[in-house]
Amino acid sequence: MGSATRRVTITDVAREAGVSTAAVSKVLRNADGVSAAMRSKVRAAMTDLGYRPHAAARGMRGKTFTVGIVLDSIRNPFFADILDGVTDELGATDYQVLLGAGGFGAEGQAKLADAMVDRRMDGLILIAPGMAKADIVQTAGHVPLVIVGHHDAADEYDSVVDDDLAGAALVVDHLVALGHRRIAHTSTTGTRASGWSRTPDKVRSRGYREAMRRHGLAEHLTVAATSFSEEGGYQAAKELLGRPDPPTAIFAGADVAAFGVLRAAHELGLRVPEDLSLVGYDNTTTAALSPVQLTSVDQAGRTMGSTAARLLIERIDGRRHAMRAASSPTLVVRGTTAPPRAHPS
Repeated sequence: MGSATRRVTITDVAREAGVSTAAVSKVLRNADGVSAAMRSKVRAAMTDLGYRPHAAARGMRGKTFTVGIVLDSIRNPFFADILDGVTDELGATDYQVLLGAGGFGAEGQAKLADAMVDRRMDGLILIAPGMAKADIVQTAGHVPLVIVGHHDAADEYDSVVDDDLAGAALVVDHLVALGHRRIAHTSTTGTRASGWSRTPDKVRSRGYREAMRRHGLAEHLTVAATSFSEEGGYQAAKELLGRPDPPTAIFAGADVAAFGVLRAAHELGLRVPEDLSLVGYDNTTTAALSPVQLTSVDQAGRTMGSTAARLLIERIDGRRHAMRAASSPTLVVRGTTAPPRAHPS
């Protein structure tokens, strides 16, 4: 029987490409100062030889070239947009993305983040985390971190956020211009973990309240808080639409919750938008589907994901000062909003 096939090494790649091992190492690290021609030559040699960087060996040199992403649930379609942006940004590098859903509770997410740190991932991206801020700051002492969604800044991590105040105002302004006055908002019970004061749901709710007051509609302020999930939107809508004086329009804090509102409206025999106008938040790909055509706020999830990945790599490569990137939302008007059938007094 023949001996086991010898593993191709970095030295073999250097010899095949006619360059130094240091040059190959720079290409593997996606380091600055490497010409496109050099990168192409080394990549071609890797392909020809079937070279695969050994994660354990790279870890001994200080990196495992893995990035962990922690979110609460894989059922929120907006998270898919963020992940697309992350993979776009990391596609030309040697970094691999490992994804984990830690649930809506602080304990499950903290346990998952700790497991990723224990497995020596080079950095973490936390999407709207439910962990206590103090726990996240502590984790950032062990591994580079980027937070997506939360507006609470800290020196220990970078932040990627949407201007949620402006986004909520866009929704209310649009509905008021159509003639709506009884405009309700579905939010989430929010991040129960301590230390956070400006989570996306809290900022959007504040934007809703401020816009309603600006239009002289303080008496119609109505917020139903459950969760940013399809079931959460369903339960919130059942409660809101079951009132003696139900809203003529609902601003759902996330598209995934808006889909639950649609289900509740259908069960109650209400037509959208004839009987009820509905606006979501996130402008997910599902919102644009022909049977849905959901009016929604676009916060450029894909761009947020690519920005988060870029900031994380900068952190991994040694940047220490905190960075904060903010996007400006736009309202995409589709088929779920229209003037109310009768203007309430």
